[in-house]
Amino acid sequence: MNELREPKFADEGSSDYEVYIRTDELLVLQPEPSTWKHRDELLFTVVHQSSELWLKLAIAEIDYAVVNISQDSIQAACRYLVRARDCINYTTSQLPMLEKMTPWDYQHVRTALGHGSGFDSPGFRNLRNSLKTLVESVQAALARSQLSLQDLYLNVEANEALYSLVELLVDIDEALMIWRSVHVKVIERTIGGTVSGTQGTPVEVVRNLRDRSVMEELWEVRDELTGRADRELVTDG
Repeated sequence: MNELREPKFADEGSSDYEVYIRTDELLVLQPEPSTWKHRDELLFTVVHQSSELWLKLAIAEIDYAVVNISQDSIQAACRYLVRARDCINYTTSQLPMLEKMTPWDYQHVRTALGHGSGFDSPGFRNLRNSLKTLVESVQAALARSQLSLQDLYLNVEANEALYSLVELLVDIDEALMIWRSVHVKVIERTIGGTVSGTQGTPVEVVRNLRDRSVMEELWEVRDELTGRADRELVTDG
């Protein structure tokens, strides 16, 4: 069994884990103490680099789900969208780490950012593009089945796979709204609610983006169903 402890691919002094995960390269991507304007630069960098990695995985899962949807492999697509949703939730769960900086300590970290801003995140920029394609593929799948969203919700038993697909899109949309809400509160707690960020964008603008949807019909259909119920269903009282 001792041979199982010996690396197969690594050079002397390292391990197969380090080679495969590329830890040497990964762990030099954060600022070193000698360069810190403030020690919390490491905290700030780890949170944001981790978010970019989770978003990279979310994008890959969404893109593969789109391929499956185009082939009407709806259940397979759902499996990958569950992963994508969870990736977004993980980016949200780590945001409170940023609140562990004091407001004044963050001001020191901020001097190292220049004009860097979350609006420049390649993860969120590419996620928006992938989600646009996902929405189009879901709409196309509904069209192939000759179903409107309202038809789908009225006949779930006959369309379980499509229902699961659409509800996962709702999950992802809601996860993004929750991320934005938490992000706004982190911003307000850190720099305030009536100021501007590193690129001059007022916090109010970020706040107003919280409930933006990738597919408004997902929420409008709820209104439609409630209106239909008010017209058609008899209620007591």
